[in-house]
Amino acid sequence: MSQEQPRREEAEQENESAKQEDVQRSSLARKKVVADSIGGQALDKDRKQLSPESVSGRANITIGEALEATVVTAGHRPVDYSDAAAIQAAEVRATGRTNIIPGGVAAAAQSAATRNARLTKEEEKTKLAEILAEASSKLPSDKPVTRKDAEGVIGAELRNDPNLCTRPGGVAASIAAAARLNQTNSTSNTTSGTKNNDKNSTSPMKQKLN
Repeated sequence: MSQEQPRREEAEQENESAKQEDVQRSSLARKKVVADSIGGQALDKDRKQLSPESVSGRANITIGEALEATVVTAGHRPVDYSDAAAIQAAEVRATGRTNIIPGGVAAAAQSAATRNARLTKEEEKTKLAEILAEASSKLPSDKPVTRKDAEGVIGAELRNDPNLCTRPGGVAASIAAAARLNQTNSTSNTTSGTKNNDKNSTSPMKQKLN
């Protein structure tokens, strides 16, 4: 009896560890899909994960994951005010809060943008990768990206850009790509479900005809 208990606990720990690894792999795959869809470069070993089909049936891409995907596509760029505005808009939609969360992603982005505006040397400026790495874990809550989320983030980035345009591969682009992928995933799942329902509904008729 005393020997079975440690074995059971060890098995449970192994199962939990395996589940966490699956979650991490799925999250990585979703971020890679977002990055690839807007021109991000991925490692060869990850290419097999880079297709909408690879995330079909999995959880939709979240706002936090879309922000993390920006690290791949634009992580080397210094944070500016348009980035900070877009990140704040994304955080608001992820958390449902209208105020900036102290110590959160948006607060860090605002501070970085203000600091970067005073600096002249590019190498001294805070980059997007420093702010958005592990963004999912920095958000108190998260949610799948929707079209409305993308529209809000795009609008925030546009309004705060001197040229009134979004940045290629930036925050708005990542959020928009995630929204498109989620919509595609939702549509394919709905279509698949409809087909299955059609098959189930016609089978009794076939039996009657036979």
